[in-house]
Amino acid sequence: MIHDGRRRKLPFDPAEALTHLRARDAKLAALIDRVGPFGLKLDASPSPFESLLESILYQQLHGKAAATIHGRVREIYAGDPTPRALIDTPEEVLRTAGVSRNKIRALKDLAARTLDGTVPAHTAISKMSDADIVERLTEVRGIGSWTVEMLLIFRLGRPDVLPATDYGVRKGYALTFQRLPKSRPIEASDLPKPDVVFKRGVRWAPYRSVASWYLWRACDLARNAPSAGRA
Repeated sequence: MIHDGRRRKLPFDPAEALTHLRARDAKLAALIDRVGPFGLKLDASPSPFESLLESILYQQLHGKAAATIHGRVREIYAGDPTPRALIDTPEEVLRTAGVSRNKIRALKDLAARTLDGTVPAHTAISKMSDADIVERLTEVRGIGSWTVEMLLIFRLGRPDVLPATDYGVRKGYALTFQRLPKSRPIEASDLPKPDVVFKRGVRWAPYRSVASWYLWRACDLARNAPSAGRA
């Protein structure tokens, strides 16, 4: 992804979050010890429009391919487009950058809903509740709850988001909380249902974003383990 290098401070105290999580869940505490310090860094996108534009372009693509297309789109505008410029861009121009027709429709809907106020500016969205943000942004074509959850965690730094449908969170949960054979890779049948993750996650509130970050890191630990049975 293309970032401008700026970083924002987290709107909560990570040390307080870790103290809470350690006290509430011994198995999660063991994972925290294995991973080490909480390392989430917020990306400072100028507005939710730029964040969601990038998210749409990255959907269902490997990182390198998505980054190439994102770069080509930015070349068209010599940077991130404005909503009005995106609406006024002919579909054929965006197609030459590698953007699919479905994504073009989603991008233009995002731009239109930014102009009509459905997608708020950064100052406004910062004052909204998580639930209200999800409700508003999922009105945009191609934006689902998962995409908004990623924005809440990685752009806004909201502390209590649990993306229980996310593959990495579910895999990290399986690695951390389930007894699995070490002689084979994790299979789809090993992954917990989202409601199982939600149920245990009740004890992690109000720092479920932090717990989620550590579950993603559990996947990294498994991938880098000398015995790659659970890679």
